[in-house]
Amino acid sequence: MRHKHSDYMHWSKTQSRARFNLATSGVAPFPVRELPIDLKELEINGDNSYGYAPLQQAIAAHHEVNPDCVVESAGTSMANHLAMAAITEPGDEVLIEHPAYGPILDVAQYLQANVKRFRRAEENGWAIDPADIRHCVTPKTRLIVITNLHNPTSALTPESVLREIGDIARSIGAFVLIDEVYLDAVYEETPRTAFHLGPGFVVTSSLTKVYGVSGLRCGWILAQPDLAWKMLRLNDLYSATPVFPSELLSVAAFKHLNLLRERAPRIVEADRNLLRDFLAQQSTISAVWTDWGTTSFLRLSRDRGSNADVFLERLQSKFDTSAVPGRFFELPDHFRIGMGVNTAMFAEGLNRISRALR
Repeated sequence: MRHKHSDYMHWSKTQSRARFNLATSGVAPFPVRELPIDLKELEINGDNSYGYAPLQQAIAAHHEVNPDCVVESAGTSMANHLAMAAITEPGDEVLIEHPAYGPILDVAQYLQANVKRFRRAEENGWAIDPADIRHCVTPKTRLIVITNLHNPTSALTPESVLREIGDIARSIGAFVLIDEVYLDAVYEETPRTAFHLGPGFVVTSSLTKVYGVSGLRCGWILAQPDLAWKMLRLNDLYSATPVFPSELLSVAAFKHLNLLRERAPRIVEADRNLLRDFLAQQSTISAVWTDWGTTSFLRLSRDRGSNADVFLERLQSKFDTSAVPGRFFELPDHFRIGMGVNTAMFAEGLNRISRALR
């Protein structure tokens, strides 16, 4: 029986709310009033067949690719769905990282893929070892799926490793799908998209996590033109046309992308400094440290038990503070917290975690 729902998304929509919400995954919302646009120029309906040309061009310019390689999508989740559905057939082997973002696994299982796994080791800083991938692939592997930055740990996979993964995939005729929605949260010397590494790479991303405009649902796929066209035709099954006002606002967002991006780093860095101090004072919680990203994956020590759910339920019910249970990333002794929304809230949330531990 294939999965027809996402347990993580259901939890996020129904149980994640709290006064001190550390279950966030992106930065604070960017107020539309601060975007230099005239809202009177918005229109409800517009010309869109297979992509709104100004938005296609804006996404293409952002990544320095041909607009024919760009596929619009409703956020990164739909981008991942379209990419996997266009590349795979039921029964194809799909190799996915472990731990993984729950909805990515859910989509692969919904598409009736034969899902196999390769391990990111915590003791190795959650890094990808290409040797593990080489060991796991077979002639039946159609797709290798990773997130970069890694969700939930924010680990960065360098281009040299991605090239090696691409070589492995090419040797068996497979594609590499990389979800890059968090990549721009490397605020200094931001890596270029992996799409430039070769025709076997397919990339998904959006404005949802790093830019504070998740409500626009501005997502996209980068793929070679023939595969991109296949994805566009597949998307006909899900929607006739995108929401035109969202496309207009997304074009405006791309015109002022630096403005959207410049406010978040100050908050993220302040939160990261608080987290560093917090971890230094704790003996029962640890985390692999990164200098980038908007999420951190914390681990409860063994003496606290092998399941964080009991602790997180107490944290929410007694201390009005939420974090994402690690079971949604297949590691129940961990939990994920988010940075970049509100530093005062984040500080008090960490304080309440400390109190709940005591």
